[in-house]
Amino acid sequence: MPHSPGQDQPEVQLPAGRLRGAIEGGLAVFRAVPYAAPPVGALRWRPAQPHPGWSGTRDATADGPSAPQMYAEGGDPVLGGHGSPPFDDDCLTLNVWTPATDGARRPVLVWIHGGGFVSGSGSLPGYSGETFARDGDLVVVSINYRIGPLGYLNPDDGDDSANPWLGDQIAALCWVNAHIAAFGGDPARVTVAGQSGGALSTAALAGHPLAQGLIRRVILQSPPLGLDLPDPAAYRERTAAYLELTGAKDAAELRALPWQELIAAAAGLFARTATWGYWPTPFLPVVDGTSLRTHPALALLDGAAADIDVMIGWTREEANFGFALDAGYADATREQVTDRIADTFGAEVAADVYAAYARARPGSRPVDVLMDLITDELFRVPAVRLAEARAAAGHPVWAYQFDLATPAHEGRLGAAHCLELPFVFDNFDQWAHAPFLAGLDPAARDGLAYAMHRAWISFVRTGDPNHPDLPRWRPYDAQSRTTMRFDTVVTALDDLAGASRLLHGPARTSAQPSAPLI
Repeated sequence: MPHSPGQDQPEVQLPAGRLRGAIEGGLAVFRAVPYAAPPVGALRWRPAQPHPGWSGTRDATADGPSAPQMYAEGGDPVLGGHGSPPFDDDCLTLNVWTPATDGARRPVLVWIHGGGFVSGSGSLPGYSGETFARDGDLVVVSINYRIGPLGYLNPDDGDDSANPWLGDQIAALCWVNAHIAAFGGDPARVTVAGQSGGALSTAALAGHPLAQGLIRRVILQSPPLGLDLPDPAAYRERTAAYLELTGAKDAAELRALPWQELIAAAAGLFARTATWGYWPTPFLPVVDGTSLRTHPALALLDGAAADIDVMIGWTREEANFGFALDAGYADATREQVTDRIADTFGAEVAADVYAAYARARPGSRPVDVLMDLITDELFRVPAVRLAEARAAAGHPVWAYQFDLATPAHEGRLGAAHCLELPFVFDNFDQWAHAPFLAGLDPAARDGLAYAMHRAWISFVRTGDPNHPDLPRWRPYDAQSRTTMRFDTVVTALDDLAGASRLLHGPARTSAQPSAPLI
């Protein structure tokens, strides 16, 4: 039922039942819409199942619970928090923002939040779809999905229960395909975008057989494509450690525990799996050959996924997010960092690689070299390899680097992981709690946000991020390797990541037992 400008409570009729939303800022908004059955009881760690529906009219004017996750009052010194109560197992819902519930068949943007596989929510104010829906005449969907131990463990050790997070996201995409027309959207023009773990999810979905035909375009913001993802055999040891932490003997006993106990045990797994000089990831996607057939770094290269439009980017100092404010790393020694470099490059050339990083950042401390190394390994170099491979195959890809450094914390964060998010959404009022935005010049901040936000809208609408207020942005190719640099001055540069690309060439990194080299 289309809403009129004077109608405060728009309604839509779906096969599962009727929904009543609200008008917010001139948009029709529907919150906590279930896309799958609650994954509770016997459905914990099982694939997402169809929602049974409801009778009468379901109120969709308030956010539902977010996926269970660790929470600290007061947040953290970078983001100020990335998820807040209420939390609950019954979390498989999504939010929709639309200019009108009519038949206009607008392009659709589906947002998948990140959070290191352990935090986040589609209901976070910073991920509100309001600005994209209003400024781009888009229908925007943000989703919740299972994270942490509930999303990334497989205690049943069976193929049909692996990677619940991915099954949730596929179910959400199927819901969008089947129902988004009722909200004024076009199921044939769906862009899936995500950041960090959400970007890794986006890549995995783009190449997944069950998502074929459901995605037209993808935006990958800081995808950690360099992660070494385990197979089921390698992950069993981690699952066993988690069982020990909970005190449960098997999956049946785990299902009987309240989610609060499961999340409490997750903190212990952080401690058990942490390794000096590596980004902590106690929970990871598992490449099992069935639910996740291949590493997401390879998912956009073959088959139907090769024809999906791709935009990919990273921030200049991704790793500063996790290491720059950690007092335990401030006094890292050159020897420690050289040993860490040897894990990737081998002991024979580790000293030379350290020197190359130090030359690129004059006056750098050992921890600065370490952070640049991690940024390259996890984010920049794998993203460039994906761009190179797609360009070589004749499939367009648009690449960018976010370079605007924040003055917060005496400038130690630089252009850190996550910093581009409020610029992409152009909604700084929703990020007022985030310490990492402190001190930014408002004029430069707002101007850059306008340029990025409009580029994202253009890409969602057309597959090309160019717009009149942006310097010409050419697709990445093997000759120019054009990469858009987002900073106080926005510039399209050739081979912006060339030094990292060459330093991490396959011949130099043969010692690295990590993600597949593209």
